[in-house]
Amino acid sequence: MATNIAGLIGWLAAWIGLLAVLVVFLSPGFAFLFVPFLLYSMYRAVLQLRYFPAAFRMRRILQTYPWQVLRGVPSGLTQHPEVLGRQYGWFELPNPASPEQRLPLVFPQHLRTEWWSRRLAPRAKSELKAQVEAVWFAGDPRFIGLIAAPTPDGRAPRRLHVLQQQSRAEDGRSFADWGATPEDIERGRRAGIHPAQPDTRSEETPG
Repeated sequence: MATNIAGLIGWLAAWIGLLAVLVVFLSPGFAFLFVPFLLYSMYRAVLQLRYFPAAFRMRRILQTYPWQVLRGVPSGLTQHPEVLGRQYGWFELPNPASPEQRLPLVFPQHLRTEWWSRRLAPRAKSELKAQVEAVWFAGDPRFIGLIAAPTPDGRAPRRLHVLQQQSRAEDGRSFADWGATPEDIERGRRAGIHPAQPDTRSEETPG
């Protein structure tokens, strides 16, 4: 969050500085040289702003679920057959109620997924794949989760990203079908269950 705030301030300052130089020190004929840089700095500032909702959602998840370190988690970039809607990579994580069952959680948008995509790609180099052989996870794969890669020494998480549950809803599955109790569903609600996720209809309300 601190890095994101610093980045936002930096790009806004760059935009203001460039505009000031153009207006105060240069003639209008130089405007065409500055327009690309002004547009790019504004674009980067908007990208920084888009990170804040995800950061607050990460905070909610970490306030609800503890970190755990998982190894050998199945993952991929191809379209997962059980997932409905857009996805930009997925992880199959063990169901807390039935650990032998794995449920897919997905990156629902491509923002800030480039680092993960390079390591989940089928043809990724072995040294890149090794960086996500073990992952940090906080959440419940029946609802929502937070994925992170380990630091080089393996002692802390980095590259945090929210994952969502987007498995098919039209086949009638519900949270209860995955062994979720009312207490589990309430924890998921506190973590920010997305309204579009499969629900129990009578029990679930948008988080």
